[in-house]
Amino acid sequence: MKLGLKTAILPASGAADTAARCLEGGGLVAFPTETVYGLGADATNARAVARLYEAKGRPSFNPLIAHVGDLQAAKRIARFDDRSLRLAEAFWPGPLTLVLPKAPGCPVSDLATAGLETVAVRVPAHPVAHEILRAFGKPIVAPSANISGHVSPTTAEHVFGDLSGRIDLIVDGGPVSVGVESTIVGCFETPLLLRPGGLPREDIERVLGEKLARVPEDHNSAEALPLAPGMLASHYAPHTPVRLNAHRLEAGEALLAFGPRMIPGSERASVMNLSEAGDLVEAAANLFGYLRELDARGSRAIAVMAVPNEGLGEAINDRLQRAAVPRS
Repeated sequence: MKLGLKTAILPASGAADTAARCLEGGGLVAFPTETVYGLGADATNARAVARLYEAKGRPSFNPLIAHVGDLQAAKRIARFDDRSLRLAEAFWPGPLTLVLPKAPGCPVSDLATAGLETVAVRVPAHPVAHEILRAFGKPIVAPSANISGHVSPTTAEHVFGDLSGRIDLIVDGGPVSVGVESTIVGCFETPLLLRPGGLPREDIERVLGEKLARVPEDHNSAEALPLAPGMLASHYAPHTPVRLNAHRLEAGEALLAFGPRMIPGSERASVMNLSEAGDLVEAAANLFGYLRELDARGSRAIAVMAVPNEGLGEAINDRLQRAAVPRS
């Protein structure tokens, strides 16, 4: 990625409006939650989400947690049933993330949900996070504010050490109180503990009145669904077969293009270009939406032009390779 951003650090007092303006402009803002410092981006802006992946060096397009200010805001992006509503009312604000079906018209970008029909949502308990969410007025995706694979940050200094020059703003709210990520529960037909975290399993089971199921042992296999943030697995899979590194378009194929030059046969085909300028951030922002649209056009196959395997291109190619896995 291109480094060289001037990363500002502001004390938390009075920083919410500045942070909201930065997010509205597609910027990246690190801020404290009660669990760890999160790296925030506008959840509805796919290009901002792509910048976030790039800044973290995240190895794959995993689902991200959408942070909102209260339960009513959560209901605008996710559908609740009786069990998930009981959990939300018992533990929000707090270190619990719920994976729920998307609400009709859910504004969270496909890139943030990794193309899934579910969305991970949380109401954080930290007052600084609340001020920023209130000022911004939209969901904010906020994975831990560190380089992927590094220890999660619990102070603004940790964030600066990892992400200086990669993000726009750090809001310094002092050390966090919990220090580990939120617990993630999948609200499926059987409630599932997807990630242990800052809320004990026993407390959740007490409210549910039943045991949480364990993650299936095969959840990391090539064909498994990505159930939650931080769990590498296959993502949205088109029904239409996908052919990678295409140099010529075959009869009946649609084309997912990249860059200014088309391949032979494209002049007669259905074509969507991830980025005519060859911009990997733009390509990442368009990836899931364009795959869905081409999938809906009823072509024999989707041919995909080569994408450079550098920067965000590595994650784009990882996603495309998973999409191309034959389905039985």
